[in-house]
Amino acid sequence: MSGQILVTGATGTVGRQVTAQLLEAGADVRALTRGPADLLSTVESVHGDLSSPDSLHTAFEGVEAVFLVWPFASAEGLEAVLTVAAEHARRVVYLSSAAVRDHERQAERLIVRSGLEWTVLRPHAFAANALRWAGQIRAGGVVSEPYGRAAMSPVHERDIAAVAMRALTEDAHTGAVYELTGPHSLTQAEQVRIIGEVTGDPVRWDESTPQDARRRMSALGWPPEAVDGVLRAQAEMTAGPAPVTATVEEVTGSAARTFRSWAAEHAHAFHTTMRAARVHSYGGPEVIRHEEVPLPEPGPGQVLVHVAATSFNPSEAALRSGLLRDVLPTALPYTLGWDFSGTIAAVGAGVTGWAPGDRVIGRLDGGGAAAEYVAAPADVLAAAPAAVPLTDAAAIPVAALTAWQALFEHAKVTAGHRVLINGAGGGVGSFAVQLAGHAGATVIATASARSAAAVRALGADQIVDYTAEALPGGNDAVINLAGIGRDAAAELATLVRPGGVAVSIATPIPSGAGRHFVARNDPAQLERIVSLIEAGDLTVDIAESHPLTELASIHRRSETGRTRGKVILIP
Repeated sequence: MSGQILVTGATGTVGRQVTAQLLEAGADVRALTRGPADLLSTVESVHGDLSSPDSLHTAFEGVEAVFLVWPFASAEGLEAVLTVAAEHARRVVYLSSAAVRDHERQAERLIVRSGLEWTVLRPHAFAANALRWAGQIRAGGVVSEPYGRAAMSPVHERDIAAVAMRALTEDAHTGAVYELTGPHSLTQAEQVRIIGEVTGDPVRWDESTPQDARRRMSALGWPPEAVDGVLRAQAEMTAGPAPVTATVEEVTGSAARTFRSWAAEHAHAFHTTMRAARVHSYGGPEVIRHEEVPLPEPGPGQVLVHVAATSFNPSEAALRSGLLRDVLPTALPYTLGWDFSGTIAAVGAGVTGWAPGDRVIGRLDGGGAAAEYVAAPADVLAAAPAAVPLTDAAAIPVAALTAWQALFEHAKVTAGHRVLINGAGGGVGSFAVQLAGHAGATVIATASARSAAAVRALGADQIVDYTAEALPGGNDAVINLAGIGRDAAAELATLVRPGGVAVSIATPIPSGAGRHFVARNDPAQLERIVSLIEAGDLTVDIAESHPLTELASIHRRSETGRTRGKVILIP
């Protein structure tokens, strides 16, 4: 097939592998995303939402084949999506499951009736499901769960993707239903033993009761029916060996990968150490090292957070270079990262109100978030908003708190005020524009041509291109978020009406009306900001999302002025 292939679920366990293998085979690949996503740089990203079929026409235009991951617990809405797909594409490959749950069975029926050439993939248990034991293995080398004798034939996500790639690009698979397994039936206890052998750290299975498992899963927020379904399925798997198919080899010509090979590839996930971005000396971006360091343990009053993402703040580049050593001394080596979002993995002594599985955000004044895990004081946390992806929520703490305090503590902005925000295209600016507008102020924002559209979309009443236009005066408040020269800072003071105030988080404004401040950590304010996000009154604007390994590149680009808004880094 020579036409373009659309991949849904391209950031997921299987979708990421499908994308990579298609690219390696020379295919023209397009990924459907609802917002900024961590994708391979050579993939075209198109916006669309499977829950809104009308949003998909542009995404499907010119596409010949679709890899379909349906991420909902019901098949409702799928028929309309397939109608759009059939207007453009001729082939669909659907990722179902060997369990063929009710919604998957209904989805398969709709696909068969869609008029598209179709192939259905029914993988058995993903080998990647073993990652659910990683926290327990790292914490003490013991997996405590019921049904250690439950047998399954774990299939490597690369093998599922390899079959999907063949079905997407070859004509011989139309009408096929492929049941995919790994090459061996293994009990859960045997999988745990293999992980220990591969990592070199002894790991054992500790048989717990279904009642204990039920309590743990319920505490993590699992719906009762889901808990019942999982435990019932595991109990049924203890009856004997799991089925093993030869489908992977028959379709791809290569033997299915073993669970041991999967464990070897993912051994880092089970170690008692983690990866972190650290600096051992002040200097340029090249001083950032990605190192293996001990996994932290939560002390009294702390929680251990599995970091979903951190975000880049320009002030961190100043810290790394040594410019802040007099005002913000740090002990070296230093782990970067002030913002974080993630899931609580464990709690320390004396912690109340938080439990493993809680989704949280926070700001770390001492850094440490640019890592896979972080031990954070429980009293700096706020519940992560459910209205945005957990990774995106890492953009909130530092930037939103800074904007909130600049506007409402120092400038006392209220309804009817006229507010000039200088540097509105940055991460703090994106929140400042929205918060000022939500308060009822008229917002004048400075922005370059590169960021003007994004700032306007956030609700600015007027955009001023500071490179070509004079800034307007008569403002009740001027909020400076940009690193500018002293003369430019002094000029900002002249734009404030009598009785008004000029506030700066960067270059101080030299006048009686000028105020300079450094934002402080305030979880109560953070909770109020989250409530605005949940209500739809505040948007989290993500400009870019990258793996944490690209942190030095982001620092380098920031220092040359080539970043806009909030940049997310994913460990």
